[in-house]
Amino acid sequence: MMSSEKSPFDLTGRRIVIAGAAGGIGSATAKLCAQQGATLVLVDIAGKDRIRERVGAELADRSDIHSLDTGSRADVTALAKQTGCVYGLIDMAAIAPHDDWMAEDWEESLDRVIRANVKGPINLTRAFLPGMMEAGEGRIVLCGSVAGWMGGLRTGPHYAFAKGGIHSFVRWLANKAAPCNVLVNGIAPGPVETAMTEGKGYDTSLYPLKRMAKPEEIAATAVFLCGAGSGYASGAIFDINGATHFH
Repeated sequence: MMSSEKSPFDLTGRRIVIAGAAGGIGSATAKLCAQQGATLVLVDIAGKDRIRERVGAELADRSDIHSLDTGSRADVTALAKQTGCVYGLIDMAAIAPHDDWMAEDWEESLDRVIRANVKGPINLTRAFLPGMMEAGEGRIVLCGSVAGWMGGLRTGPHYAFAKGGIHSFVRWLANKAAPCNVLVNGIAPGPVETAMTEGKGYDTSLYPLKRMAKPEEIAATAVFLCGAGSGYASGAIFDINGATHFH
């Protein structure tokens, strides 16, 4: 329940894990969470140095940072044991290969997408949700995509069905976790200005806002979903797509 004396976005004293912290959206989320007072555990498969480069030395020095493949259940479980109970989990880690699904070697790409975009969120929530439920409070934010609703603008089938799966997983988790006051929500961004979309042929003149989203515009929703202002939101997928898709 939100106190009338605090900002609905205040995260002071809240410990939050952010996966994909070296990415465009993940690093922006880390910076905004820190601005609201959160204590952060930052992880990314790209490694500690890359996380530090993306979030800045000052934030990195006061955060707990780890090189982590979220697709490995054993490694994620080990991190959770080391970290202990946290209030929030935000997973922004994902990959979106642009390749030919009819190619002979496409199964390798498929396996990579499943590992990062499906196994990652499952491993993270299995590791951190029990502590939140035991504590009687918590927030989980997973990253879906407009592709999960309508197949995507320029993405492959592996990415589209992985993100559609995340939307369903959010609802499944929300139902399981709500009785323990753990709220689970998702964000479904449209195209965002990150390395994932750079040079991939997105034509912003076709979009209603004539531009892609900034990483900070997606990150701001994640911060909101961890704050007191979203205290009655659970099982929702928040569309941040600049009017590119309605459903």
